Amino acid sequence: MEFTITVQFPVPASEIYDFWLNGDQHAAMTGAPATGTAEIGAEFTAWDGYIWGKNIDLVPNERIVQSWRTSEFLEEDEDSLLEVHLKSLEKGCELTITHSRIPDNQPDYKQGWEDHYFTPMKDCFVK
Repeated sequence: MEFTITVQFPVPASEIYDFWLNGDQHAAMTGAPATGTAEIGAEFTAWDGYIWGKNIDLVPNERIVQSWRTSEFLEEDEDSLLEVHLKSLEKGCELTITHSRIPDNQPDYKQGWEDHYFTPMKDCFVK
């Protein structure tokens, strides 16, 4: 299973990039406990340990690639892949996520991204 979502925020791409990868800022962005650093190979958690993974590739202020799984994945399930692309716009940035390799037995993560990421991010970044 795979899907792509694109949203825009009125802040620079660098701000989204920093908030996404820094545990304390990620927690402020989503409203839930998180850990992480902006280093390739660094592990992260989000939503109080419900989500975890590892940074696979980072291009500052442009691209984040992470392995990604939740506590709902079966032990034998392969990690899914999350790609975050940031594009600078005249008044902010465009964020596009592609979430792929999601096991068939999983819930609707597309709606989860909308409800648990993009809605709180709009509250955080749209002032």
